[in-house]
Amino acid sequence: MANPPIPQPNFLAEWDSLAAECLANGRLGESELLEAARRLLLPALRRGDWPIAGGECGAIIRTLDWSGSPLGPVDLWSLELRATVANIVNSPVAKVLMWGPDHVMIYNDAYIAIAGDKHPDALGGTVPDIWPEIWDWNREILAAGFRGEQLAYRDQPLVLDRGAGLEAVTFDLFYTPVYEADGAVAGVMCTCMDNSNRVALERSLAASNFRFRTAMEAVHGVLWTNSADGRMLGEQPSWAALTGQPFEAYQELGWANAVHEDDRQGSIESWHAAVASRSMYVHEHRVRRHCGTWRNFAIRALPIVGDDGEIREWVGVHTDITHQRAAESALRELNANLETRVIAEIDERRQAEAKLAQAQKMESLGKLTGGVAHDFNNLLQVVSGNLQLLARDVAGNEKAEARLANAEAGVARGAKLASQLLAFGRRQTLEPKVVNVSRFVRGMDDMLRHALGEGVEIETIVGGGLWNSFVDPAQVENALLNLAINARDAMDGQGQLTVEVGNAFLDADYTLGHEEVEAGQYVMLAVSDTGCGMTPEIVEKVFEPFFSTKVEGKGSGLGLSMVYGFVKQSGGHVKIYSEPGEGTTVRIYLPRSLASEDAEVQIAAGPVVGGSETVLVVEDDEDVRATVVEMLADLGYNVVKAPDADAALIIVQSGMPIDILFTDVVMPGTLKSPELARRARERLPNIAILFTSGYTENSIVHGGKLDAGVELLSKPYTREALARRLRHVVANSRQASQARAPATGQQDEAAASGALPAALAHGTILLVEDDSLILMNTAEMLKQSGLLVIEAGSAEEAMIALQRSRIDVLVTDINLPGSSGVTLAEEARALHPAVGLVFATGDSAMAPALANSRLLAKPYGMRQLLDAVSEAGARFSSAGENSAAMKA
Repeated sequence: MANPPIPQPNFLAEWDSLAAECLANGRLGESELLEAARRLLLPALRRGDWPIAGGECGAIIRTLDWSGSPLGPVDLWSLELRATVANIVNSPVAKVLMWGPDHVMIYNDAYIAIAGDKHPDALGGTVPDIWPEIWDWNREILAAGFRGEQLAYRDQPLVLDRGAGLEAVTFDLFYTPVYEADGAVAGVMCTCMDNSNRVALERSLAASNFRFRTAMEAVHGVLWTNSADGRMLGEQPSWAALTGQPFEAYQELGWANAVHEDDRQGSIESWHAAVASRSMYVHEHRVRRHCGTWRNFAIRALPIVGDDGEIREWVGVHTDITHQRAAESALRELNANLETRVIAEIDERRQAEAKLAQAQKMESLGKLTGGVAHDFNNLLQVVSGNLQLLARDVAGNEKAEARLANAEAGVARGAKLASQLLAFGRRQTLEPKVVNVSRFVRGMDDMLRHALGEGVEIETIVGGGLWNSFVDPAQVENALLNLAINARDAMDGQGQLTVEVGNAFLDADYTLGHEEVEAGQYVMLAVSDTGCGMTPEIVEKVFEPFFSTKVEGKGSGLGLSMVYGFVKQSGGHVKIYSEPGEGTTVRIYLPRSLASEDAEVQIAAGPVVGGSETVLVVEDDEDVRATVVEMLADLGYNVVKAPDADAALIIVQSGMPIDILFTDVVMPGTLKSPELARRARERLPNIAILFTSGYTENSIVHGGKLDAGVELLSKPYTREALARRLRHVVANSRQASQARAPATGQQDEAAASGALPAALAHGTILLVEDDSLILMNTAEMLKQSGLLVIEAGSAEEAMIALQRSRIDVLVTDINLPGSSGVTLAEEARALHPAVGLVFATGDSAMAPALANSRLLAKPYGMRQLLDAVSEAGARFSSAGENSAAMKA
């Protein structure tokens, strides 16, 4: 049953009456007015009908027992508190009063939605108890309010727990201080406006707009609007971004100025027609973008119609279809020219197949010629070895010696022929160096004039700033000489020969037609003649071995084959340009090297010495084996022989003492020579290993260079070459054996050798050795003497160290993979003129012709090593001082 309504006295009439009474008595001060208000309100308080009205919250305030509250009974509340409460509970806006130091909360019905499930307990409760989750926020705000500050927060995000868990809300909050009669702030009133729904809608709208913009961008769309009568009005940011037109330029029909002139009039007319018919606008035209390029766009536009049936505005989208139209055009062109394209594709495939067949043919010929060269070199080795053995028997017989010399010259010519076969097959072992080709070309001028005769006029053209190239200098000379002789024969000994050297860059367009070459920088060597020229059919065959256009007996047909194989093995490219009656040009492209040129050094050879070690000779050719055995016995060695690797391994495993393994590379059987060498070294760690072959395949040579740590003596070889190489590998083996042994007595040796020169007391030594064990042991000996050691396993690694660090003494092996130790020494002197040089070698007869250098014979101990380093450092230091004194 509803409560009876509370009587509503006419407070305004009563207030007017009290004010009139105060005026009549001449008393209308502040205290009098307050007393009058108290007299007016007390009856209502006594009747229990205050606060008047106030809805649900007003009723709670009237019925609540406030005596236990920090505010006390209602009749003791100050007039300011009661007036403020009466104002709040009768306000349609959500308000909450936080009174006194305990921040007691009194609010109105509009605030109930904010309080949520915390109502009605929140009314009369304290702020920290009701809203603990935002007390850190409220504490600062209330403190400011009690200082008399008015605060306002727009769209303030908060996280509240209103009974259903934490939820994010957004409020407008306005904080107003409430004063007591004495002027002190007694409370803070907060007016709240819940904007959570509005903010959520705004975020949803923003997300929707973002999705729309993303969709437009995905289809390359540009959104625009027009007025109901079809005019572009107001800001159009998307259109401005597309065309670059300023605001004034695209207003009204100004947008049409960004349309291609051939499409402009049709676009305007079709647009007006759509506006007049109030129908969808569908069109296509070209638009100039802000960067000046033209793009194809498809246009779609629809009118937005109001409830009254009238058009409010037009909304349209320009979609970029340039790529689509280009694809359609390409498809039409493809369909129109399909037959032509199919024929072209078939032709290209046939050309590719022809190139592949030619490459396979050349590869097969290479393998064939390599095998032929191997057998031929074996025969030459038998002949050469027996001739050298015979030379000792006929010593003093001039006629016999002359015939032997002729026979040996024939062997040399045969060896050159085998070398050409290996060059074509890309199986020869190269000795590449960093060279400047122009130096060889100029140096060969006299040789070419003598070889070609007076009837050939030679012109040499060398471009400026010529790059270096990493090639075998001897092969470059052979290639140039072969090309020049071919040119002479093509001109019948009369004509002009032009040799040109220059820098060249082969770009990607060139390599598309020459799949075997990589794009990049090259050094170009060209030889041109004014001879008879060649037909395309002959040009296709000129690189094949034994192919020749000369009459029988005038050539072997291996000259151009050698050039082709050498260039390909060096990573280069060769190209022939020729026309019948117009002459021929052969261009060789050698890869550019960024390194500085290697210096050419002559090495003086001493007398040939043999040895007393036991040599295991492994050779499948019986005649070659017999010859080698006799040569080794003549040099003083004990010889054991085996026909293949399997038989040799049995000998090794038998326990027979073997000092040197001298084995051919290419042999029949399942066990290959490199594997034999590995297993022999496992059984006999101190064994010296020397390979020999006339055809190395890819077992120990890769990219034309020997594998690291491999020693090779190419067939055919002389007795002298065999003797020197054997002493070298034996010395290396002994040095490695010494390195593996415990370093007993090395400290005493160092002390006995005397102190290092003062300049070397803390010097830097660059140690270059391709045998890792020798390198490690020698470095340790130097470090024990207080020297700083930089280790390098090759000349290339050493050059990096020379360019980056100051070096006092260079200690290097003479025989290194790639560039030799002597060439490295010359480079070191060029970079560091005061560097001391020590050559460590197993062949002490090989004396480098370099001033102020020291020879260190392998095997060496710590005493010999330090003596050599000390002497080289002191010797060159002294030479430097004398030179300085002479200059002074």
